[in-house]
Amino acid sequence: MKPIWIVDDDQSIRFVLEKALLREDLPTRSFTNPREVLAALAELSDAGDDEGPQILVSDIRMPGGSGLELLEKVKQKLPGLPVIIMTAFSDLDSAVSAFQGGAFEYLPKPFDLPKAVELIRRAVEESQREEVAEERMAAAPEMLGQAPAMQDVFRAIGRLSQSNVTVMITGESGSGKELVAKALHKHSSRANGPFIAINTAAIPKDLLESELFGHERGAFTGAQTMRRGRFEQAEGGTLFLDEIGDMPFDLQTRLLRVLSDGHFYRVGGHNAIKANPRVIAATHQDLEQRVKEGVFREDLYHRLNVIRLRLPALRERREDVFALTRHFLQQSAKQLGVEPKRISDAALQQLSKFGFPGNVRQLENICHWLTVMAPAQVIETKDLPPEVLGATPEAAKTVLPIEAAVAQATPSRTAAVERHEPNPLLEPFKAAPAPELMSVAHVASPHGWEADLEAEAQALLATGSTDVWDVLSRRFESKLIQTALQSTRGRRIEAAQKLGIGRNTITRKIQELNLE
Repeated sequence: MKPIWIVDDDQSIRFVLEKALLREDLPTRSFTNPREVLAALAELSDAGDDEGPQILVSDIRMPGGSGLELLEKVKQKLPGLPVIIMTAFSDLDSAVSAFQGGAFEYLPKPFDLPKAVELIRRAVEESQREEVAEERMAAAPEMLGQAPAMQDVFRAIGRLSQSNVTVMITGESGSGKELVAKALHKHSSRANGPFIAINTAAIPKDLLESELFGHERGAFTGAQTMRRGRFEQAEGGTLFLDEIGDMPFDLQTRLLRVLSDGHFYRVGGHNAIKANPRVIAATHQDLEQRVKEGVFREDLYHRLNVIRLRLPALRERREDVFALTRHFLQQSAKQLGVEPKRISDAALQQLSKFGFPGNVRQLENICHWLTVMAPAQVIETKDLPPEVLGATPEAAKTVLPIEAAVAQATPSRTAAVERHEPNPLLEPFKAAPAPELMSVAHVASPHGWEADLEAEAQALLATGSTDVWDVLSRRFESKLIQTALQSTRGRRIEAAQKLGIGRNTITRKIQELNLE
């Protein structure tokens, strides 16, 4: 973790903070004046080292420089760095003015040590959230989608890239509206500014006004410090108002005023503050209907609905399920620190037929689930979550390539009950297995190999055998590998690729099953 930089000419203040933070496992680095801080930042910059401070805690008045001047210079170099200003009571007015320069918070002297540590830890958490958000935004690929409906969205983003016009994104929950908003920001002239998002439906009505516009010290019970709202935080960048259709009616009036004249007041404030963020709104609601019902202001609706961009539901772009699934599996594996799992064609076919009421977010969650819960490195149809398997029980009737059909050949009583039609692609599985692996004579059934498997299992179980799983698994794996090797004329690597397993795996299985 990056250290917390403490700047104060008072050695006792530095000592107390250092010891308190070290007890919390928070590393520190101390300076006696602003010149030392700026020199240290310059040294890191010249060395190409990005291990700067996690938080800067600075006194406001020191020999050799002002904390306010230091704040201004540090913000030029590290605009996202949280800065806490320490001040005596007489310096309160100066400390409040520091917020205009982007200070995170102020810490009045003499301070209560546990409260100071709590404030610093809160700043650290905020800093880490910002780092994660920046990493995700930098690492995330461009939006995925080959479907015509998504291509229309991409074209719209391209046309809007050089415009600051207000955009309204509509679409079902989980369809990726915030991703579109981030793309609009990333490709705009404001890309170097902040992207600030707020879900207006997730914040209680009593707190939402303060979240949007900030508050002055003493504006209400518990408002012990001045706080900047999301409009101020998004200055020069983009403010994303998610679920705007759920905004309380009285706050809609304040939002309309800001969008109309570009000024607002903090809660409890008397000085107008100019706002210059680009506003992008999103909703899954039918705003026209909410206007008719009298719960959404018509004038605000027209102010927000300058450009409307509709995001299609995932069921309207099923051709994108394949690419999205593979992307999310890679993403999940990276997050969990494991080897990415592959998914068979048959499982992908089944997955693409699912309705996805939760849209892209639901597909992402399914991929997380599969990364954790699927037992093998290759995800088969039987490994899919119950809601997906139960959605389309007749999905297996789709004609698949031979390797996808083979990949579906997994013992399953459910499959035997649901699917009885003969399949010529699966005839190789009805052939007699190797003699050394047979324990009960195999009798082909006109109802498909799953029914044969069920009959075979029942016969073995009836004998009182305790190794049914091993016997049938060995026979299944043997026939699967033999069939793949026949189709590749004995080329093991190609057979392994067709089966979706590694070459080391197929070599080990050939040895274990005596197939040399």
